[in-house]
Amino acid sequence: MIDGLDPVIHVPKRLAAMAILANAPHASFRFLRDQLEISESDLSKQMSTLEAAGYVTAAKDGHGRGASTTYAMTRAGRTAYQAHCAALRKLIGG
Repeated sequence: MIDGLDPVIHVPKRLAAMAILANAPHASFRFLRDQLEISESDLSKQMSTLEAAGYVTAAKDGHGRGASTTYAMTRAGRTAYQAHCAALRKLIGG
């Protein structure tokens, strides 16, 4: 019954981040933090998990206080996200 659900993506905060990245070529750390309404440390943890799974890449610009991080979904991440969404639709009967 739960075949196809990806435990990495299924966590609500990570699913929301993936949904944002599925609809944009990239998103800044600040944008994701504001949209998800979570702390910087929580977002950092969630994005590190997605990055470790190979679902997103992080690009850092600058150093120190002025540095910024931008995330983009990888091809593997897009495939996993689409499969997860399809499994959710099947689970709820859509």
